[in-house]
Amino acid sequence: MGLLSNLKKIFTGSKPEKSEASPEAVIVPEPVMVPESVTVPKVMPEEKPVVKPSDVKVEKKPEIQEMEEKPVAEKITIGHVHMSGCTGCLVSLADNYEGLFTLLDNYADLNYCLTLADVRDIPKMDVALVEGSVCINDPHSVEDIKKARRNATIVVALGSCAAYGNITRFARGGQWNQPQHENYVPIGDLINVDVYLPACPPSPESIKNVAVMAYLLLRGSDEQKELAAAYLKPLMDLAQRGTDACGCDLMFDVINQGLCMGCGTCVATCPVRAITMSYGKPNIDCDLCIKCGACYAQCPRSFFNFDVMNQFEAIGEAIDAAMGKGDE
Repeated sequence: MGLLSNLKKIFTGSKPEKSEASPEAVIVPEPVMVPESVTVPKVMPEEKPVVKPSDVKVEKKPEIQEMEEKPVAEKITIGHVHMSGCTGCLVSLADNYEGLFTLLDNYADLNYCLTLADVRDIPKMDVALVEGSVCINDPHSVEDIKKARRNATIVVALGSCAAYGNITRFARGGQWNQPQHENYVPIGDLINVDVYLPACPPSPESIKNVAVMAYLLLRGSDEQKELAAAYLKPLMDLAQRGTDACGCDLMFDVINQGLCMGCGTCVATCPVRAITMSYGKPNIDCDLCIKCGACYAQCPRSFFNFDVMNQFEAIGEAIDAAMGKGDE
């Protein structure tokens, strides 16, 4: 069949005949027609149910609250009142390190201290630790020490300046802004003092022990109050001796009584190096002695009587238990 014949059949609607010389024609399948009345369901991907935040249930575990254990229910309040001094006693207080944290956590709240607490006026407190002597040329200082006495249950003369005046008795002013400040007296000359804790400065351990014993005296059981009173009684008796002190007290009450054991504590505690050891006994240079009373207060055989010493083991155990050393 020729080309003309194929063209005629195309225009007339007939299919062209396959030519032997032409390649095989590609057979295209005819589309399947679906009647309109038949609906074919669409296959959709499987959807997960939507979960709202409010539908989610979370199981809460019960919280276990640990209660703080204290030997007694209520803390005492302690304040540090700084008069005229070198701040060495406050440094000695801070040198308790972890012991100071234990005191503040379990036994005492420091509610007044010019260095460590932002309180301007002297508040009510159970124990006032007074450092330094009082300048009687300064009306503000005189009023502060009287206010401390009114607001405190127990007043502690902390250090030799507060107890006996120490080197401040020799002050001659010389300050650029206020040269008239030249007369200093121990706090016992102006107010009644309950406890003396002299030395220059007192040891950190002695300050800690007085704080613990003051706490037991005010908040402890009857047995604890008895032990605290036994520990504090010699320090209270020392306050009753007055504000006059001298190295001669060590001579009269210790050396002349045959009680000196040559430990050298008086030599170590003297702030002006007026005491030296000679043949195992202290030798006091009266020209250098400033009458601070530190040597007498630190001597282990000066004012502590045997009735108190017999209870030192129980007192030491009470202090260790309070500071958490009994479990170590």
